[in-house]
Amino acid sequence: MTTFVDRVELHVAAGNGGHGCASVHREKFKPLGGPDGGNGGRGGDVILVVDQSVTTLLDYHHSPHRKATNGKPGEGGNRSGKDGQDLVLPVPDGTVVLDRGGNVLADLVGEGTTYVAAEGGRGGLGNAALASARRKAPGFALLGEPGRSGDVVLELKTVADVALVGYPSAGKSSLISVLSAAKPKIADYPFTTLVPNLGVVTAGSTVYTIADVPGLIPGASQGRGLGLEFLRHVERCSVLVHVLDTATLESDRDPVTDLDVIEEELTQYGGLDNRPRIVVLNKIDIPDGKDLAEMIRPDLEKRGYRVFEASAVAHMGLKELSFALAEIIAKSRADRPKEEATRIVIRPKAVDDAGFTVSLEDDGLYRVRGEKPERWVRQTDFSNDEAVGYLADRLSRLGVEEQLMKAGARSGDGVAIGPEDDAVVFDWEPTMMAGAEMLGRRGEDHRLEAPRPAAQRRRDRDAERDEAQRAYDEFHPF
Repeated sequence: MTTFVDRVELHVAAGNGGHGCASVHREKFKPLGGPDGGNGGRGGDVILVVDQSVTTLLDYHHSPHRKATNGKPGEGGNRSGKDGQDLVLPVPDGTVVLDRGGNVLADLVGEGTTYVAAEGGRGGLGNAALASARRKAPGFALLGEPGRSGDVVLELKTVADVALVGYPSAGKSSLISVLSAAKPKIADYPFTTLVPNLGVVTAGSTVYTIADVPGLIPGASQGRGLGLEFLRHVERCSVLVHVLDTATLESDRDPVTDLDVIEEELTQYGGLDNRPRIVVLNKIDIPDGKDLAEMIRPDLEKRGYRVFEASAVAHMGLKELSFALAEIIAKSRADRPKEEATRIVIRPKAVDDAGFTVSLEDDGLYRVRGEKPERWVRQTDFSNDEAVGYLADRLSRLGVEEQLMKAGARSGDGVAIGPEDDAVVFDWEPTMMAGAEMLGRRGEDHRLEAPRPAAQRRRDRDAERDEAQRAYDEFHPF
């Protein structure tokens, strides 16, 4: 049964924003109560957060589909809808977030580091928020914006200072068990270790972490054995330790050849050339192993390696090895540039930046792309003519019609707003009202033009005054 997973594909969906409410206040003796529709609530986000208590991505392997809650719709009486609840997903330290194309979206290192994998949709405005001097009683509200959704790939790269690499059964698990308090499974057959083991070592005043990488064999960087699956766990280490078996029972293997093979696999994987190397000749408690270690040590030192002879079983040479690793790690930490506090840089957009583009496609269709027009389209209820007229009004104020004219669009040309797979397409008219013609000019509400007694009396008085003035002027020409 799988207990360790370090790579999963996660399907995330944020919550949708709640719809705004179109409501008019109704109360006895208050015929002009006005609009009182509340705004919709915001949809919940899907957030990845580093949690030190989590060490595997197993939960997301079994349940890869995760969705945040939707925002509640607004209600009458100026009551706004409740925001959707964010979905917080804990991930191990060292998790890398990628898209399906392999592009890195975020590198989550450090307790509490967060990344918003899917952003919740905005809530729609109610008609109370849409009221203005020109549109005093809107008969529509904006729809909630759909939440973002998509697929992300989570890869776990172990955060360790030291990485033990070598052939199966070279003694890496035994070393980590005696250098630290880790208790990995140890046996005398290949591929005993199926998951990276992590331990904490204290050497003097230096505390560091050590991990072993299971299953490196020839062809590991191309997917043979377990190497390709776990080679990513050595990327964050400060030092590589080659654990060589000096007492192998395989006649076609020797420690120097094993070292060359593993180095070739690390080179093929890439990105590890600048890591310092240490060689550990393990199993010197066996007489043949001790003799072989003394024979090959001068050759390895000529190559520039620091060589240590050790035995995990007999606890030989471990103190020297531990303090040598601590020295290298302390130097690496001292040379590492100090992390500075993140500076918040605010870059306001230019005043004349409309935030959209108009392009002519091969099929003769003019496509409008931009955050504002696309969001406005998503929030428009196209079954409501007044809402469509309001959308046309906003697009006109943004300058879309002007840019279409500059791009060469003529009356009757096709215009699409939004991406190819989810766009609104219509035939463009330079002064179009987008189906709201029965409402009069763009953005106006003819319900406000209904005759009212006071207004009618005022118009009658004005007409009588004008008629009297004309009569007076006729009899008094001078």
